[in-house]
Amino acid sequence: MTIQLAKYSFVLALGYWLYQFTQNSFDTFGIQFRFLTHWGISLAMAVHFMNWRRRLAGLPESYHAFNAAVVILNILVVFLYWRLYFINPALVNGDKIPVWHQEYYMHILGPLLLFIDAVWYNRAFRGFMKGCFATICLCLIYIIWLEVLVRPLNSVPVGDVTAGLPYPFLNDMDWGGRQFFYITTTGTGIFAFIICWVIGNVSDRLRTD
Repeated sequence: MTIQLAKYSFVLALGYWLYQFTQNSFDTFGIQFRFLTHWGISLAMAVHFMNWRRRLAGLPESYHAFNAAVVILNILVVFLYWRLYFINPALVNGDKIPVWHQEYYMHILGPLLLFIDAVWYNRAFRGFMKGCFATICLCLIYIIWLEVLVRPLNSVPVGDVTAGLPYPFLNDMDWGGRQFFYITTTGTGIFAFIICWVIGNVSDRLRTD
């Protein structure tokens, strides 16, 4: 069961990862990897592949901190996407019409499969400090990617304050506003990690009992 879950989760993630190259323009720096969602699916695909290959070889579960951080990144994707979508779909989709099956996979099903595997089978949330540190590092790397490379090397979308950031609402914020958004989002990720850590420990006890 665990091998099949990792295998089919990887195949599904790989399919949607490849599909993104047919849905995005190549005239922007970073192409689809400007978006947090695409970081989420890329890293989830890597986790599913590592889990599948390791289980086939009969090796013990590992990469716990990395696995946990990728789960939290995908939880942030789900939280931020649907929060902004229900405020105004244009905040996340701009003027594009989203592909319904892609949106449901990348913002519901994909993160859910990753969460189930990490909590119930891989037991990724056993190490609190390492997992929390990995989560913070992953958030910081994406923020640096946005501000140091993506924003200066792109001219669209254009906002009231700046241009080039992939999400239109970010271009309407000054640096102070974006800092606050990044800090609160990272804090949300830490809070999500704590919740997942508690759930992981409870599931371990249930399995032991």
